[in-house]
This record gives sequence, C-alpha cells and structure tokens, in this order.
Amino acid sequence: MPRPLALCVYVAGILFCFTPWASPGLALGLGLAFALLGDNPYRESGSAYVKWLLQASVVLLGFGVDLGAVLRVGAHGLLFAAVTIFATFTLGYWLARLLDINRKTSLLISAGTAICGGSAIAAVGSAVDADKGEMSVAMGTVFLLNAVALYLFPALGHLLGLNQAQFGTWAGVAIHDVSSVAGAAASYGDQALHVATIVKLSRVLWILPVTFAAAALFPREGKPRGRFTVPWFILGFLLASAAGSLLPALRPAAPWLARAAKIGFAATLFCIGASLSRAALRQVGYRPLLQGLCLWFFISSAALLAVFDLG
Repeated sequence: MPRPLALCVYVAGILFCFTPWASPGLALGLGLAFALLGDNPYRESGSAYVKWLLQASVVLLGFGVDLGAVLRVGAHGLLFAAVTIFATFTLGYWLARLLDINRKTSLLISAGTAICGGSAIAAVGSAVDADKGEMSVAMGTVFLLNAVALYLFPALGHLLGLNQAQFGTWAGVAIHDVSSVAGAAASYGDQALHVATIVKLSRVLWILPVTFAAAALFPREGKPRGRFTVPWFILGFLLASAAGSLLPALRPAAPWLARAAKIGFAATLFCIGASLSRAALRQVGYRPLLQGLCLWFFISSAALLAVFDLG
C-alpha cells in the first residue's frame, strides 16, 4: 500500500473510533486487518503516541470514579494480587523448565500475564537486558492472548451470569493489558469498566517491586542497570478521582469525560492492532504460546473463583 494511502486509512480508522458505531472489538479488528493487509508503515513511529493516548484515557476515566471506591478495591485486593503474582511467576519458572524456554523470555511472559501485559514486559525487559528477539516473542504471545480475551471474556461473563462488579474484577485480574481490560469491560457496562480499571491499575503498581527483583536476579555484567518507566499515569488517575469526588463543579462533566475515555480506549486498540506484523507472529513459536496459555488459564481460573466467592 502506498504510504500516503496508508496514512489516510490509518487516520480514517482512528476517526472511526469517534463514531457511535465503533466498539473496542471492532476497533481492534480493523487495526489488525490494516496491519496484516496493508503493512502499516507507521508501526514504530506511532507506538509512543499510543502509550500517551492510553494513559490520557485512563486519567480521564478517573474523573467519574469515586475515590473511596478506588481505595476500598485497592486495599481489598492487595493480598490476592500478591499471592496470584507470586504464584504466576512460580508456575512460569516451572513451565519454562518443562518446555525448555529461554529464562528471560519466560520471565517476560510471566510478567506480562501476572501484572499488565506489554507495560510489564517493557519494564522488566529493560531491567534484565532482554534482547529484541526475547521481547518480540513475549510481546507477540501477550498480544495474541489479549486479542482473544477482548472477544472471549464478555461472552463468558454473560454465559456465567457475572454481574458488572464481578466481571470487572475478573477482567482486571485476568486480562493482560490495560487497553484490552478497558475494552472488554466497557462492552459489559459502565460499572464493570470502573471496577476493572481500578483492579488493573492496582496491579500495575507491582511493576516497581517486580522490576527491581528481576534486575537483582539477572545482573547486567559490566553494564548499568536498565531504565524503566514509572507508571505515573496511575497518580493522574487517583488525582482525577479525587477531584471528581471532592469538587461538585466537575460532576456534570463526568459523563462527557467518561465518553472521551471510551473513545480513547477504542482508538488505542485500533492503533495496537495496527502495530502487529506478520514477522512478530512468526517469532512467537508454540512453546512460549503454550506457556502463556497455561499461565493465563491459571490466573483466569483463580480470579474467577475469587469473584464467585465475592458474589
């Protein structure tokens, strides 16, 4: 596809996310189609903008979420998060030995599954000096599972009779990336979106201790320690939630800000889908994908049992 035409299609796809006909699943599907059929020439240059778009959408959503609910959900899920994250890494270690998977690749897949997908992979990968191939395999594995989750989880939630709070908790724990968590939850309902976002962001905070632990386990001989991005957007979400809860003048704007956040999540999913490449898919391989599937099944099952207990 000629570059000017590719740019027009790319911009049209993003603009479509602003229309009433857009949905998270459709946005991701269109992005995937563009990437696989048109070979997106803006794959690298657009990645930084996708990150900022996602983070801005999370902050906007915070204006409509009660701060007290944020604190309650975060405190209530602290022990469960610690246990499931530790168990996921432990299971990932044994699966790597069983399947003969590269240690760093396995660590990255475990981090992406246990915490928050691509953000955790990028942070841990930089700390342990993972090479491009290891990063690509882990990213590709998580992306594939994310795409499946976006379509599968809402259908399973309705089939299992989960209410919005239960589904939001389940999605926030079991789906990898913030964008797919928000997309799946938004299609389930506003309350599900709020709960899922809070639960996922509470897990994102675990990037910090996990990255420091990974750097200690994989010392970089003769090299400075890798740099990683601190998830400051979580602070923005909390400040927005505090402002929305404490300043009555902002409350009439909350529905409009929530709508803007949903549009941002849909546009993010389109851009993420458009960033896929055939080469990335070919690199994944069946053993890392099998590890990712096993870890995903474990954490999804554990979270589902937990939400049934809560219900």
